[in-house]
Amino acid sequence: MGDMDPSRGFVKDVKRLVIKVGTAVVTRTDGRLALGRLGALCEQIKELNSQGYEVILVSSGAVGIGRQRLRYRRLVNSSFADLQKPQVELDGKACAAVGQNSLMALYDTLFSELDISSAQLLVTDSDFRDIDFRNQLNETVEFLLSLRVIPIFNENDAVSTRKAPYEDSSGIFWDNDSLAALLALELKADLLVLLSDVEGLYSGPPSDPKSKLIHTYVKEKHQGEITFGDKSRVGRGGMTAKVKAAVNAADAGIPVVITSGYAAENILKVLQGKRIGTLFDQNAHLWEPIKEDGAHEMAVAARESSRRLQALSSQERKKILLDIADALEANEKVITIENEADVTAAQQAGYEKSLISRLALKPGKISSLAKSVRVLANMEDPIGRVLKKTQLADGLILEKTSSPLGVLLIVFESRPDALVQIASLAIRSGNGLLLKGGKEAKRSNAILHKVITEAIPDTVGGKVIGLVTTREEIPDLLKLDDVIDLVIPRGSNKLVSQIKSSTKIPVLGHADGICHVYLDKSADMDMAKQIVLDAKIDYPAACNAMETLLVHKDLVQTGALNDLINDLRMEGVILYGGPRASNLLSIPEARSFHHEYNSMACTVEIVDDVGAAIDHIHHHGSAHTDCIITEDREIAEIFLHQVDSAAVFHNASTRFCDGARFGLGAEVGISTSRIHARGPVGVEGLLTTRWILKGSGQVVDGDKGVTYVHKDIPVDS
Repeated sequence: MGDMDPSRGFVKDVKRLVIKVGTAVVTRTDGRLALGRLGALCEQIKELNSQGYEVILVSSGAVGIGRQRLRYRRLVNSSFADLQKPQVELDGKACAAVGQNSLMALYDTLFSELDISSAQLLVTDSDFRDIDFRNQLNETVEFLLSLRVIPIFNENDAVSTRKAPYEDSSGIFWDNDSLAALLALELKADLLVLLSDVEGLYSGPPSDPKSKLIHTYVKEKHQGEITFGDKSRVGRGGMTAKVKAAVNAADAGIPVVITSGYAAENILKVLQGKRIGTLFDQNAHLWEPIKEDGAHEMAVAARESSRRLQALSSQERKKILLDIADALEANEKVITIENEADVTAAQQAGYEKSLISRLALKPGKISSLAKSVRVLANMEDPIGRVLKKTQLADGLILEKTSSPLGVLLIVFESRPDALVQIASLAIRSGNGLLLKGGKEAKRSNAILHKVITEAIPDTVGGKVIGLVTTREEIPDLLKLDDVIDLVIPRGSNKLVSQIKSSTKIPVLGHADGICHVYLDKSADMDMAKQIVLDAKIDYPAACNAMETLLVHKDLVQTGALNDLINDLRMEGVILYGGPRASNLLSIPEARSFHHEYNSMACTVEIVDDVGAAIDHIHHHGSAHTDCIITEDREIAEIFLHQVDSAAVFHNASTRFCDGARFGLGAEVGISTSRIHARGPVGVEGLLTTRWILKGSGQVVDGDKGVTYVHKDIPVDS
């Protein structure tokens, strides 16, 4: 949660800000000053002052403090007989006169302790009708700020002609919230912060458990949806007044944040771009609506849409996939433009070549993806297939059927083509989907998501595939084990490890792709050359590319290895060696055998025999894909049956470990897990089972009346 929220990027340009603190923050429930909160406020202002910000404070609280003091004064000056009479409400203007003096005395004391000077400026509504007053106000404030003095504004309630009990909303401003907005505009502030006694603006009364904090206020969306609670317990308007002031300031081009004045560092967090409180901005309506959807709402929407998807006929789901394939090809030009923009930005940012390679949609890739989607569409419908049928007893038939998992969360880095594969697999398998791509592929992912979801009919809804666009939502999503059924991370070891340690939701995937090719002593070296070069250089950034070449010791003695090593070098592959290979081949020693290069580099090591090769793979590998090249079938069988990896090959490149090449149509990733799915995960890996029992009135009744036969019957009967 520490990263800057993209919608808060404006804070980088803030130099001058107006902070408004309300009566509910300044005073306690008994009317006395809240010294702890005021002290924390002054310390934050001191920190901002020292960082070079120009801070203007608008402070309420004078009437409340004055009322508490005058009540005490009336009490000590009253006789017992006076106290028996009905008490007349104290005059608010007198309260303001007494309270303002006390309030400023406290601010002066607190700021003096922090080596800060403050100044009092009391204004009335009628003052702002005078152009000379406004010019003088600007001149005075500019001079004070140049000396790092904190101007403290308040409405001069003691002499204001505004009607009691402060329900007069006429005039240029009508309370301190609107005064703060007016001053922000008049004094050309870059930001207005309104401190409240709650975290921000909620969709309903904050005390209602169903109310949600609104992070960004969109007038067109929220104006008619919000239900306000009671007015402030002590001030004039509460949240209704703050929202009105915030909307007016935002419409004038000044960003506004409403946040809690109870937290010790909220103002500092706002200026760090943290996603706290509620933001009002004139451009909020242009931002993506997804940023307003909470993590839970996104997941629930995906689940509800997936159920509508499952309710469609097989032909209707097939048509959706065919429409998506057509839409991809029809939009190839705009997809390519957005992808090229991502690649250019990644190059300028200095990203690694392996990441840029995975990021780029090379010529022909869109057509290839569309073809994969059509292959999926034409496959047998995987949903509701009867996998096993059993007669439990006379007239009691049990069916084991295939069923969607529910809602999948896929977190992937770099590869925008993964979005297409995963989305099409989710639709084919009837699952809801939430996607989180890397920021380096932001534009590519956005256009691909738009193209795909626009091809989904309204009867299902585009929310069946949600695109998570901010970093902050990932930790929230990982907590939603009640609505997300499986997480599939596709990316670095660090990404996978972080996700596994941050969630209770089952995680399917692999952290590393450390794939081995073992050259046995009986290997056909012409074949070996073709396989090794393909496994390394066909697509070095892929998780199924060879990272370690293991060589039988006899091949070193015969010199058969030298030609292969030279071929690798001629292709530009950088070689590192294990302890034995680095000496024999005069190459730098690898820092670790457990290393995924994802580039034109690999490790070479010499082993004694197939047993040593298997031990090396088990000790240093990642259980992804491993290959043996040999003409000895007996040795090959030992390798194929003893290597405990998701995919084990004989005389074939590791690059074949791929969902499309396996005929799965597409893949969500390659799993090295041992539960549920292993290897390339296609449609079947995204399904679970459901038991369907068909009876004719049977009851258990202690099993007295049931004769079990447990007879397997043909699934098509």
